[in-house]
Amino acid sequence: MYRRRYFRPAVWHEMERMQQDMNQLASTIGNGIQRPSGFPAMNVWASDNQAVITAEVPGMAADDLDLSVVGETLTISGERKPDHVEDGIVYHRRERGCGKFSRSIELPFRVDTDRVEAAFANGILSIDLPRAEADKPKRINIATA
Repeated sequence: MYRRRYFRPAVWHEMERMQQDMNQLASTIGNGIQRPSGFPAMNVWASDNQAVITAEVPGMAADDLDLSVVGETLTISGERKPDHVEDGIVYHRRERGCGKFSRSIELPFRVDTDRVEAAFANGILSIDLPRAEADKPKRINIATA
């Protein structure tokens, strides 16, 4: 019996890998939507006077989260606890991650840390970060002679 073997040049493997890389790059460019690069997934809005950040932290309590602002960097950290599973039960599928996490984001300006407000509802953390007065642009009057 004759068995036919298919020859697969190494260059094809490299081309498939390059195609996957290009697909991944293209998926982050379309419609201004970027794939999340970590947990938690965040949206950031900024104006001249403030920045607003929302973060998805489903299944967590506000007490499990820590926020800190240093200069122009906001850090959200915490720990997502694993589901309690009784002895003798085996997972069929496990997609939700657990454990400690930390995510930092660079803001476009310094923040007035005394006026930062955070709210937590329905698994969404909303953070209002007002711009520091010292960092706001000042209009300088020009004296005329």
